[in-house]
Amino acid sequence: MLLDLGPVSYLDCAAFCLLLAPQLVWQAGLLETAWCVLRVLPFVLTQLPVAFIRERYLTARAARAAFVRRASPFEDLVVRCVRYGFVNIPPRVGRVFFAREVAVPFLWFRLLRHGYLRGSPVAWREHREGGLHGIWLIKHPSWEPDFVLYYVHGGGFSLGSPYFYLEYLLTWLSVLSGSGYSNPAIFALDYTLVPDAAFPTQVDETVTGYEHVLAVARDPSIVCVSGDSAGATLILCLLLRLGEESPGNGRGWRKHRLPIPELAVLISPWATLVSAQHSNTESDYLDARRLGHYGRRFAGSRTSVTDPLASPGSCRDGAWWKRSSPSRGVVVTYGTAEVLAPDIEELIGTLRGAGIEVGSHAELGGIHAWPVASLFLSGTRDGRLDGLRTVTREIRQRVPGRRVGDGKDG
Repeated sequence: MLLDLGPVSYLDCAAFCLLLAPQLVWQAGLLETAWCVLRVLPFVLTQLPVAFIRERYLTARAARAAFVRRASPFEDLVVRCVRYGFVNIPPRVGRVFFAREVAVPFLWFRLLRHGYLRGSPVAWREHREGGLHGIWLIKHPSWEPDFVLYYVHGGGFSLGSPYFYLEYLLTWLSVLSGSGYSNPAIFALDYTLVPDAAFPTQVDETVTGYEHVLAVARDPSIVCVSGDSAGATLILCLLLRLGEESPGNGRGWRKHRLPIPELAVLISPWATLVSAQHSNTESDYLDARRLGHYGRRFAGSRTSVTDPLASPGSCRDGAWWKRSSPSRGVVVTYGTAEVLAPDIEELIGTLRGAGIEVGSHAELGGIHAWPVASLFLSGTRDGRLDGLRTVTREIRQRVPGRRVGDGKDG
């Protein structure tokens, strides 16, 4: 059965705000929260409605931004708010929007509102072992998986959590199940956010998470690695780490070589931390200058923003990419109207130039990480699921999965 909780409504938005408010005060502090609210009020009361009405209803259709032409009013409003927040809300406040304490109760509210009185119909559990934190989702917990997706979330390295992505991942698991896998599983990494730590902490944690996934899967040929935005950056960093000619390279990292996964799926990858090709568009909610700021914070004071192991788009070594490439290649999906589009297209060219099979899906007029955002914003079922169905078709064609017999472990 496909888990689909339907479009996010204005009622959902109100519930989210009610859950968010006390956590903002608790985690960010009363003074910082109050100051942030005061700064946001002029935008909400004047700038947002004026710009929305002018650009959506008083501007000729042909002159509107590409995303505005295709978006519903709700999608348009939310993206304008996200664009403002990306530039103006401090990460210390912004990260609370994605925190476990807000995201999990909101998911419960969504489930209850759609008749799931006993919680999620798909099993998920938190995993904490040493320094490794994450979430496991699996169709049948008592069976061994026949396919494992390793997912790393985005958020500029400073925001986000796998808990905020839970509805997205639960839906993706049900789409994977519907595509023919008997018992798909997903492990979503909960990595340390900047400024609590900087590079290479997040990459180290991504490698540790991958080792854990391999131990559970017991076969790299059923493993697909994936991520969106900064999460896709960490996946690319993982691949380059796996393909290093001399593992460790004198940096104190693991000296043993791990097997390469079968496939990589990259959603709007932030390939190059700081790039002149990052250019603002009328449609996207990302801001190129702010993006560069987040990239420098991730690299930290001891690492160059051109180090390939921190900024994989900086790698021009075709042989290194070839050693790092999954056996079934790489799938990249992105929007033509996003800030990162030129950089993503250059990455695709670099990978193809190295002889790597790359499946590329460019959403006309699409914005950053639209397969993720559309699940929450689109007003139709097809719109919500289109991105997930597209990448799942690619996965199914390239990764047959393990033959499980009756599917039961042992």
